Amino acid sequence: MTTFSVSISCLAAALLAVSPAADGQTGIAQRKPVFGGACEICPWGAMAEVVKTAMKPYGYDVQICYNCNGADAPRIVSEARKPPPYKPDPAMPENLAPRNAPDLGAVDFGAVAIQFLRNAYRGTGTYAKDKPMTNLCLIANIQDPSYVLVAARAETGITNLSQIRQKRWPVRILTAGIGGDSTRILAHFGLSRQAVEAGGGHVGNTAEDREKFDVAIGGGGDMTTAPEWRVWTEISQKFDLNFIQLPDDLLAELAREGEQERGTIPPGLYRGVDRPIPTVVRTGTTIYCRTDTPDEFAYTVAKAMDEQQQLLQWSHLNFSYNIHTVWNGYEVPLHPGAARYYEEMGYMQ
Repeated sequence: MTTFSVSISCLAAALLAVSPAADGQTGIAQRKPVFGGACEICPWGAMAEVVKTAMKPYGYDVQICYNCNGADAPRIVSEARKPPPYKPDPAMPENLAPRNAPDLGAVDFGAVAIQFLRNAYRGTGTYAKDKPMTNLCLIANIQDPSYVLVAARAETGITNLSQIRQKRWPVRILTAGIGGDSTRILAHFGLSRQAVEAGGGHVGNTAEDREKFDVAIGGGGDMTTAPEWRVWTEISQKFDLNFIQLPDDLLAELAREGEQERGTIPPGLYRGVDRPIPTVVRTGTTIYCRTDTPDEFAYTVAKAMDEQQQLLQWSHLNFSYNIHTVWNGYEVPLHPGAARYYEEMGYMQ
């Protein structure tokens, strides 16, 4: 093979990497990149809308995939998959979880919570059976606070989860929010789903569980309508709750997860939070892509999100931009194009 033919082959491969869509209608090269998001009021979907608006002045018409969410989100981006077939979301009306535009090509970049990105990159947690997705990299980490919350119905008299094992059988536990914190919290007190159910109790997160529970455990955000978090708004308004502080050694254990840190639930976050409560907190809805993303595109996304920070404050979610953390993906590498922008701005000290 001649040098010329090798060069042509490499050029063709590069063009395919830039725009894997077979139909040529979407992709970075067409300035119509496809963004993996979620429903419009979901955190990843809300971020998609911000990115779409932020990129317009730079000549990009971002196409949103509204169902590139859940645990598959990093897989979709990593493997440059096309959006999955539409399925109605039982928790959302179609106007908030709309059908995707027809003929979308492969997903170019997307939004996902930092813990999902980190675990996908490492091949841990939910992705323990996957190969580490080391072709994923960070463009921006936008602050998006989430607190680990534990509460009991006031009438139960439960003020410490150790009481569940000591004298509160059977007990109905609502796992509220996302993430695996509830499993680790129960384990600290010698409990598990199997043990609770063997004692005549129940662990779950259905509509019925939200009406009939004794204890609620899980991650929660600020007071929003995001599906993952609104359970806390709902139950704190319907029921009198005792919010419970977890033991210090358990908080230290949870914080060692890496994408969590020690923090405090502020008074007034929900009805019943009448004092500062030490807990662990997680922050970060990331904008991420693949390592084959062109440097100039990643640079432009990083620049757009910085120059148009005002878009974040008008979301229904508590997004905010922090120059000290926007480039930090923990061990997930920063895309070189994004790194160039943050270095030029002096953010990476």
